[in-house]
Order: sequence, then structure tokens, then C-alpha cells
Amino acid sequence: MNIKSLILAILLGLSLPVAAEFTTVSRAHEVSLSNFRVPPTANSGLGFKTCDECDMQTVRVTPLTQYIINGKALPLKEFRKAIFQVRDRSNHTLTVLQHLESNTIVSVSVTL
Repeated sequence: MNIKSLILAILLGLSLPVAAEFTTVSRAHEVSLSNFRVPPTANSGLGFKTCDECDMQTVRVTPLTQYIINGKALPLKEFRKAIFQVRDRSNHTLTVLQHLESNTIVSVSVTL
């Protein structure tokens, strides 16, 4: 029996990449502030369009949804106040992170 061939075959088998099944857990949407509707309460939904011609999507928010402005997490009430003060809404974009399995919003972040 050729031991070198056996060892080589074993090493080759161990060096093959493991076939893993990857699943997407969350999807990030880049949304223009002009195509974004702030949720009225912590247990309601927010609306957004990913493009001007796209249909408006409404996705549920929860009390665990994070609202982030300039890297700082804020309560929904303060987030709403800051968003409503933006004058030129078409020049600002925000990121909406949607958890796909539960179809809820994980976070909304914007740099103003």
C-alpha cells in the first residue's frame, strides 16, 4: 500500500473548503429622506421607498428598534424631531436595516 498517496489523499480531503449554507438575516435599504416616513409610535410601522418610482413599503417597528443620528442612538421622539427639522430632504439618505425573518425594522440610521 502506498502510504504517501494515502496521506496525500487525506490531507487533500481535509483542505477542501467546508460547504456552508449562508442565510441572509437582515437587509439594508438605502433610502432618500424624501422617500421615508417616520413611525408615529414605537409599535407602529415606518414607510419607505427604495427609489422614486418604487412602491411605498411599510414595515413594522418595535420598541427594540434603534434610531441613530450621527452615530448616536436616540429615542424615537428625539429622532422624529431631528428628522422633521431637515429642510432639504432629497439630499440626505438613511439606512433602514430590516430583519427578514420577523419582517421588522432593526435600526434606522442617518448622518445629518
